[in-house]
Amino acid sequence: MLELNWKPLRSCMTAGLIAAAAVSVLVPVAPAWAQNRTLPDFTDLVEQVGPSVVNIRTLEKVKASASGGADEQMLEFFRRFGIPVPPNMPRAPRPDRNQPDEDQPRGVGSGFILTADGFVMTNAHVVDGADEVIVTLTDKREFKAKIIGADKRSDVAVVKIEATGLPAVKIGDINRLKVGEWVMAIGSPFGLENTVTAGIVSAKQRDTGDYLPFIQTDVAINPGNSGGPLINMRGEVVGINSQIYSRSGGFQGISFSIPIDEAARVSDQLRSTGKVTRGRIGVQIDQVTKEVAESIGLGKAQGALVRGVETGAPAEKAGIEAGDIIIKFDGKPIEKSSDLPRMVGNVKPGTKAVVTVFRRGASKDLTVTIGEVEPEKPTRKASGPEPKAPVAGAAQALGLVVSEVSDAQKKELKIKGGVKVDTADAAAARAGLKEGDVIVAIANSEVTSVKEFEAALAKIDKSKPINVLFRRGEWAQYALIRPTR
Repeated sequence: MLELNWKPLRSCMTAGLIAAAAVSVLVPVAPAWAQNRTLPDFTDLVEQVGPSVVNIRTLEKVKASASGGADEQMLEFFRRFGIPVPPNMPRAPRPDRNQPDEDQPRGVGSGFILTADGFVMTNAHVVDGADEVIVTLTDKREFKAKIIGADKRSDVAVVKIEATGLPAVKIGDINRLKVGEWVMAIGSPFGLENTVTAGIVSAKQRDTGDYLPFIQTDVAINPGNSGGPLINMRGEVVGINSQIYSRSGGFQGISFSIPIDEAARVSDQLRSTGKVTRGRIGVQIDQVTKEVAESIGLGKAQGALVRGVETGAPAEKAGIEAGDIIIKFDGKPIEKSSDLPRMVGNVKPGTKAVVTVFRRGASKDLTVTIGEVEPEKPTRKASGPEPKAPVAGAAQALGLVVSEVSDAQKKELKIKGGVKVDTADAAAARAGLKEGDVIVAIANSEVTSVKEFEAALAKIDKSKPINVLFRRGEWAQYALIRPTR
C-alpha cells in the first residue's frame, strides 16, 4: 500500500481577485522511493530477444509394432515430471507391423542462439535420447540440428544448425542479478511457440542437490519451456529455464534456472571437445551442523565434513582424513558442503590446489592434485575378527562399553587406532552411536586405544555435551553426547 505525504502548496492571489489572501492547498506527494516507479513494459525486450529464441522438437525411431503416440506435448509433460499417463488419454492407432521403422515425435523444448553461425544452447534433458533434433526459428525456418554435446550433471546441451547471420543473444553478468528484480522467459510451453512470461528473481544460489546453484524465480515455466532463456531487463540472458517445483506437475510459482555463467563454462567445453571434464578429489562429504561446529571449536557452521576418503584418491594422497572439515579450497571459503564439489569440479584435472582443513581444533593447509571425475566406487564395509573382551570404566557413565580395535580393522579403515563400540545405551544411543562404530577422537583429542580413551574422558566436563568423531564402515561423522539431566 502506497503511503502519501501531504505537502502544502502556497500561492498568492493578486489584488482584484482576493486581496492579500494566501491560500494553502494540500497536494499528495509520493515518497521518494516510490517516485518514477512503474510496472515494467516487456514489449521492447520481446522484440529484441524474441528472434534469438528457438523451438526444439525431437524425434525417435519407433518400431512399427510399437504402440502409436499420444499428444506429444502432454506426453513430454508426464515424462518430465514422473506423472503416470492417464489410461483414458487418446492414442493413435497401432501402425501396421509390416511397415518399416519411422520417426515419431518424442518431445518439445526451447533453446536460444549462442552464435551467429548456428550454435544453440538448450537443456540436456531436451535432447537426451533423441534420434533427430529439429530447430525452428521465429521466421518459421526449420533446420536439422547436430548434437555437439550434452552434460547431464549440469543439464546443459549445445546443438548446431547450418545457418549464418543468426541473431545471437547477449550474455548477462550473473553477479549483477539481484533478488527482487524483474526477469522474463520466452519458450514453447506445451509446444506453444514464442510464449512470453515474466516475474521476479525469488532467490539466488538455491541448492537442489545438483552441481549448480540455481536461480529461483516465480516466472511461469511449464513443460516445453525447458532450455529457453531467462532474460533481465537489459535484454541479457542470465539463466536457462530448467526445472519447476510442483506437486501436481503444473506450475506452482517456483521455477529454477541454471545460471548463465555456469552454463557458459559447460558450453565452452562442449563446443571445443564435445564433453565436460570435471575435477575431483575423492571424498564423501556432509553438512556441518551448528552444534557440531560449536562443540569442536569451529565457531560457525561452515565447511564440508569429510565422512570418507576413497582409496588412492587425490585426497588420500594429500593427507586428508575422514573427520576433517574442509573450510577452504584454493583460498576460497566453503560456506556449505555443496560448495566444495562445485569448486573442485571447475578445476582442470592435474592442477594443484591448497585445501584448508580443520582437524581437532586447528587449521591445516594441504596440497592436493586434482583428479578427474569417474564413476563412484562402491563403499566397502569394515570387517574383522571377533572383538576382544570389552573394557568398561568412565565410558559407562555415557552409556558406552568399548573395546580395542583389531589390527585388521585398523588396516581396513586406514586408521591409527580408536576404540570399538560394543554397547551404546542411554546418552550414547540418543547421540546416534551404535554397536560396531569406531570412536577415533573425543572432545578434539585423538584416541588410539581404550586406555587413551578413558584418560581423555576422565578430563572432560561430563555435565556439558561431548563431541565424538567416529567411523561407521568407511564413513566418518560427529556425534554430540549430552549428559542425562
